Amino acid sequence: MRRRHGTARETRRRDIRRALLRRRDIRRALLIITGLLTEVVPLRLRGYGFGGNVIVRCRRGHLFTTIWLPAVSVKSLRLGSWRFQRCPVGNHWSLATPVRRAELTDADRHAATATRDIRLP
Repeated sequence: MRRRHGTARETRRRDIRRALLRRRDIRRALLIITGLLTEVVPLRLRGYGFGGNVIVRCRRGHLFTTIWLPAVSVKSLRLGSWRFQRCPVGNHWSLATPVRRAELTDADRHAATATRDIRLP
């Protein structure tokens, strides 16, 4: 007759399952961290700001402000340091890239902060 609880075989299986779950959780966490770092580090090294309201430029040269959070996008398709999203200035879809505030004139900064896209990341 088999025992229901506490046999060596069942205990060993339970321990193996727990170890596999821990490995899976560690792998998942490493993938998330790697994904964040592949977006955050290059942007920081190039001197771009992110994490909140960021001035971006579309491929046609329009400047506008958008919410830019690493690894989060509801209204755009993330492509590394670019995002494919709607430009509210020209009412078209385009690749948008962050712009360094230091490279903009005061008039450009004012125009970009006056034009915002929808308030979703």
